Amino acid sequence: MGRRTKMGGCASLYSLVLLFAFAGQQLVYGNVELRALMEMKAALDPHNRLLSSWKSDRDPCSGSFVGIACNEHGKVANISLQGKGLSGWIPPAVSGLKCLSGLYLHYNSLSGEIPREISNLTELSDLYLNVNNLSGSIPPEIGDMASLQVLQLCYNQLTGSIPTQLGSLKKLSVLALQFNRLSSAIPASLGGLHTLTRLDVSFNQLFGSIPAELVDVPRLKVLDVRNNTLSGNVPPALKKLNGGFQYGNNSDLCGVAFPPLRVCTAMDQLNPDRPEPFGPGTNGIATKDIPESANLRMPCNQTNCSNPSKIPRVAVLVGVTAIAVALTVTGLLIFSWYRRRKQKIGSAFDTSDGRLSTDQTKEVYRKSASPLVSLEYSNGWDPLADGRNVNGFSQEVLQSFRFNLEEVESATQHFSEVNLLGKSNFSAMYKGILRDGSVVAIKSINKTSCKTEEADFLKGLNILTSLRHENLVGLRGFCCSRGRGECFLIYDFVPNGNLLQYLDLKDSNGRVLEWSTRVSIIHGIAKGIDYLHSNKPTKPPLVHQNISAEKVVIDQRFKPLISDSGLQNLLADDIVFSVLKASAAMGYLAPEYTTTGRFTEKSDVYAFGVIVLQILAGRRMISQSMRMGAESSRFEEFMDKTLDGNFVETEAAIITRIALACTHESPNQRPSMETVIQELSKCSCGS
Repeated sequence: MGRRTKMGGCASLYSLVLLFAFAGQQLVYGNVELRALMEMKAALDPHNRLLSSWKSDRDPCSGSFVGIACNEHGKVANISLQGKGLSGWIPPAVSGLKCLSGLYLHYNSLSGEIPREISNLTELSDLYLNVNNLSGSIPPEIGDMASLQVLQLCYNQLTGSIPTQLGSLKKLSVLALQFNRLSSAIPASLGGLHTLTRLDVSFNQLFGSIPAELVDVPRLKVLDVRNNTLSGNVPPALKKLNGGFQYGNNSDLCGVAFPPLRVCTAMDQLNPDRPEPFGPGTNGIATKDIPESANLRMPCNQTNCSNPSKIPRVAVLVGVTAIAVALTVTGLLIFSWYRRRKQKIGSAFDTSDGRLSTDQTKEVYRKSASPLVSLEYSNGWDPLADGRNVNGFSQEVLQSFRFNLEEVESATQHFSEVNLLGKSNFSAMYKGILRDGSVVAIKSINKTSCKTEEADFLKGLNILTSLRHENLVGLRGFCCSRGRGECFLIYDFVPNGNLLQYLDLKDSNGRVLEWSTRVSIIHGIAKGIDYLHSNKPTKPPLVHQNISAEKVVIDQRFKPLISDSGLQNLLADDIVFSVLKASAAMGYLAPEYTTTGRFTEKSDVYAFGVIVLQILAGRRMISQSMRMGAESSRFEEFMDKTLDGNFVETEAAIITRIALACTHESPNQRPSMETVIQELSKCSCGS
């Protein structure tokens, strides 16, 4: 209900804009938002090389603005520009997009400060500014963004303190601040974030103790405070996080519940009479910006010190501590510089030599694909090298699926540009011809995009080899190269492109799918998803997580095959999430994901329902009016006009009913894929 109320507010604002937006004979849609977007374009892309599709004489919601998605009221709801190579800055004009719920500007080279005006985006739930060159402090006004669920600011150059005001973000589930230059204490106010699941402040210059309040965060799974200058007693109850609590390289931490740490002494304990360094009476030390957990020992005089004779010892201790902190900070800065140098920010792939290469002369680096976890594999990441542990793989599987790098290079003509089929933020796809003459598609994935633990990576690879179904793209093999730092997945080549290419055809110049073909495609997709969800002796039940029209490819007989099945089991969490954003903008992401953050079989069912509506309508975007037409069986309002009425109404009614059930707002009301197939089988469309 709250979501509808907020949308209603945007709808009212939209109505007012419509009333006043007439200028002569022309209506400029979303005039206020259009001005804001034009200012953003000038700032984000000052050379007008990447956002040239953003034009002042166009409607931002027409689909022509790259990276822009609108809500049902015609207001800008998502800006997805991650990995675009943007090199400008974030302007205050972003605050003009009042209905924005997702802002994804990560994996770019943006600089400058985060504008304080961003706090005016009161409906924003996802703020991704990580992996840029942003500087300055974190605006405390962000604490006013009550709808915020994910705040990703890691891998920047941010300085100053972690604002205590962030403790007001009661819906926040992820706070990622690692790899910055923050120099404060961890605010105890974060202990009030009862929905927080992940807090990462590692690789900064934070001091003070770990707030005991964090123990009371009920959903906390990950707390990473590594590589700071924290001190004092670690709350023993954090032991419950098991491997989710990481605290290495904080030499002044102590605690009995953590074997690597030394036992605490009296000097490690905070003054029980002054647990928080807030307020007046601190002998001239400005404390208004020091969070509650700062482990400071205030200077004293003979009137308020219990033992004035110890002042020289305290002075010496402070001096020694200052030197130690300075050395630690210097070491940290050197380490951070080296790591950033090693993981240089750039575009997702550098293809200056016409191919993806990690040769010594043209070495390609990509900024950390997964800032939430360590990126380094042991032994240089060659999980299938001879003599290495390949637990879970039989020799038969290795022999039948494993390719060597020479075969991959030969098949792609050494990754020639002419064989490049496409590339994304984390992978590239090449067409290749094997020595036996068969045509394949070879997906190249950089190691920094993969699971960091070799055991997890191998488990994911094993799952991929177990998938065998007529409606899944077949995996022919794989190759992992330590020298190139890449993994290659070799698939059967599917010649007729993806389903997306058969949507939004305005006339007969494109290949229009006839009715029987559409029905066959729907049934094939359903069978493929049902296979993924099923528990077989040869495979575990799987959730695809990213089904879309683009992931459905069409073979020469117009049979649908689902691609990238099981791929998420290889990839780092951040990469999976980043890939999902494009699908979310197209409406495939089930509504419950925004509150649960989890994928289930029912989220796949939702995506399937959206695809069915797209196939029926012949459109990439399903409008509210088209959905209403489907709900009332007014076929003339939503069926693809290029069919020219050549469809079977009884079959269309059954399939429409299935699509609407699959896209029900409540996951409990959606059918299983097994039920969907049974429903399809009730008429000739199930054959």
